[in-house]
Amino acid sequence: MIGMKIMGIKKKRKIMKRRVSRSVRGDIALYLFLLVFVAVMMLPLIFAVNMSLKPLNELWLFPPRFFAVNPTLKNYYDLFRLMTDSWIPMSRYIFNTFFITIAGTAGHIILASMAAYPLSKYKFPGSNMIFRLIRSSLMFSGAVLAVPNYLVMSTLGLIDSYLSIIIPAFGSTLGLFLMKQFMDQMIPDELLKSADIDGATEWDKFWKIVMPIVKPAWLTLMIFSVQNLWNTGATPYIYTESKKTLPYALSQISLGGLSRAGIGAAISVIMILFPLMVFIISQSNIIETMATSGMKD
Repeated sequence: MIGMKIMGIKKKRKIMKRRVSRSVRGDIALYLFLLVFVAVMMLPLIFAVNMSLKPLNELWLFPPRFFAVNPTLKNYYDLFRLMTDSWIPMSRYIFNTFFITIAGTAGHIILASMAAYPLSKYKFPGSNMIFRLIRSSLMFSGAVLAVPNYLVMSTLGLIDSYLSIIIPAFGSTLGLFLMKQFMDQMIPDELLKSADIDGATEWDKFWKIVMPIVKPAWLTLMIFSVQNLWNTGATPYIYTESKKTLPYALSQISLGGLSRAGIGAAISVIMILFPLMVFIISQSNIIETMATSGMKD
């Protein structure tokens, strides 16, 4: 019974994705518009790659040129040479960044989903007030919470540890909002009632029914979380050099003056790669999530 209902939800998704009937001229016009739009959106990335391939004398040409005349990988060679000369192994900075990003993202997705499930499917005293507070918190910048977060982490004795960055990432209300709204619209109450009849526990319903259905939502959330945590640079939470992140180390390398302008361009390209890969893998789920995660009241 549960399997049939899940199949019904998948069919509903296919109906939502059904191709709209258009004329051939309309299709051509739409594709041309999208092609121009994609080209404009890709210009910053193409420019960054070209800047990283320019020798130092081309970086300061006036008028500037978009493409490298004599492309070279010297900027990357110089960057890796400086990385290997670091008194803290660069592999340590890379490990710190990946650990913080993966642990923070995984924990945020799981905790946001667990918190969104009862808010979406169970009515209890104060549930509406809790959701209003969550919705209101989205209006505030993360900088507003910098001092409270530091005080909490200091009280818990977590300053100068990975947890001082990971735990605040768990509490981001954006993920809770997205998951709750997605569950409201994509998980029918009848499906959960059928699971109750079949003897499923709350744990079974969450992991075997809810999480597979809301996969587009948590993949979208993964993109936002990875982008945020991957770019964690200098922070007051961590002061031990061996616990600092790759963006911090690379930013210190790029501060060497005009002679390292090419290295700075190479750093920009390297820092883009991992979030870009995550986005390419998960981007097909963003539109579906945003279409089903809007405000209903």
